[in-house]
Amino acid sequence: MPIYCRDLGPFARAIARGGDRTPPGRASSPPPSAGQSRAAGRSTWLQSNQAIPGQTMPLDPDTTEAFIDALYVAFDPLKPLPPSDPRYVNCDEVRGGSDVLKLAKPIKRLSAERVTCQLYTGHRGAGKSTELLRLEEDLKKKGFTVVYLTADQDDIDPQDAEYIDILLACTRRLIEAFRDSDKAEPVLDWLRERWEDLKDLAQTSISFEGLSIEQQFSAFSKLTANLKAEPSLRFKIRNRINPHSVTLIEALNKYIERIQEALAGGDRRLVLIVDNLDRIVPKIQEDGRSNHEDIFIDRGEQLTKLACHTVYTVPISLVCSQHCNRLDDIYQTCAILPMIAAKNQEGNWYEFGLKTLAEVIQKRVDVTAAEVAKELSKALPPLNLEGDIFDRKETLVQLCYYSGGHARTLMRLMQRSLDEVDRLPLSPKAVQVAMTAERENLRRTVNADQWAILAEVDRTKNIENNPTYRTLVFSRCILEFRDERGQAWYDVHPLIRGLAEFKQATEQAKEPAEVA
Repeated sequence: MPIYCRDLGPFARAIARGGDRTPPGRASSPPPSAGQSRAAGRSTWLQSNQAIPGQTMPLDPDTTEAFIDALYVAFDPLKPLPPSDPRYVNCDEVRGGSDVLKLAKPIKRLSAERVTCQLYTGHRGAGKSTELLRLEEDLKKKGFTVVYLTADQDDIDPQDAEYIDILLACTRRLIEAFRDSDKAEPVLDWLRERWEDLKDLAQTSISFEGLSIEQQFSAFSKLTANLKAEPSLRFKIRNRINPHSVTLIEALNKYIERIQEALAGGDRRLVLIVDNLDRIVPKIQEDGRSNHEDIFIDRGEQLTKLACHTVYTVPISLVCSQHCNRLDDIYQTCAILPMIAAKNQEGNWYEFGLKTLAEVIQKRVDVTAAEVAKELSKALPPLNLEGDIFDRKETLVQLCYYSGGHARTLMRLMQRSLDEVDRLPLSPKAVQVAMTAERENLRRTVNADQWAILAEVDRTKNIENNPTYRTLVFSRCILEFRDERGQAWYDVHPLIRGLAEFKQATEQAKEPAEVA
């Protein structure tokens, strides 16, 4: 029997008959409140099943091909949405009120007194970059100057990263953002004093005095570029700069202060957002502590020492650890972007969450259709998710639910499903193939001794404070959700429930209770 029938069959039949829509064995209860403004009417969405199964897309073959190609690009899982993009869907209500714009409040309110340093976290691929770009736009509207650093793009190797890499990356980005030789003099002086010891690592034999101002800027950029691109030089660069990290911060702060003096609005109007630090892979060091602990806890004071407002992304596994209170002590705020729930903690279908996930797809369909119509100079008919994009509501709900409410997985499932077809609507088989590929990726992530832990999380909707649980959170086998009060709860990724190893662990967990 196909997976989609086995897993969603009872729910699909409930949709068709418009009756109880809770999973078998669960008591029926209404979805939790998530704000009446957008939630109005959500209880009827799953009941309606007006799509005609098997309906074909009302487009000619050439238009269909162009539309599918463009739709595939629209679901690029690695491309965050720019601010004010028409495809954006505000999901704050189904994420327990998690709103990235709240990070702007301490920045705005405390700027007259001091700078702030805040953390932002969530599962990798949850949509943090899209949200941080919204924060950047909001801060600019409030009169702040924002420098945005995508850390792993040019400077940092997530597979091997240390604190000094982040400091060098921040310095390079701040210098390049303004390119003012007079204001950058403190940093260039710092580099000049250490040039004889560093010039071989910048792969040049020219004396510092022989470099033009632009070449001096480039020399610093070369150091950070080599830190990422040349593993053979990485240890040497760290070894030579680490002892001087305090003096580098002092030089950088003098530069920042000069920049802020020239900005409209006075002091403390500069904000540095450092994205993608959450991608740093956890590694245990010789002292038994992880690189995450070293960067964000042991070197936390240095991270907070920059003379401008800072927002750093941080691995979610560190936030879900015994260091949670310590992070609160070091940083102003640690905000979390949770998943979009398709079920609540009791296992009942959360229709508002499913409807929001469907809206994410619909927005991209609508914008893509408008772009294709403009490109082909022809009008396209309105395209519904049910019937035009998916063969029926059951298939749409299947894809939304098994994404886990995780933005990047939703995008990947759409792309993988489109890989299976040359025409629309998407069939249950196409979605099933996409799900199988994603499910296998998760299966290979789990070690043999971790299946029992996943079964326990499925039962309790909670996690324990130990490294194994944190590893499963980091790898997205365990997902974090928030209820309408903002209370955290956890669940296994829904795709994992279809794996034989998980089912076996679940059955074994029941055996002691049955014997007793």
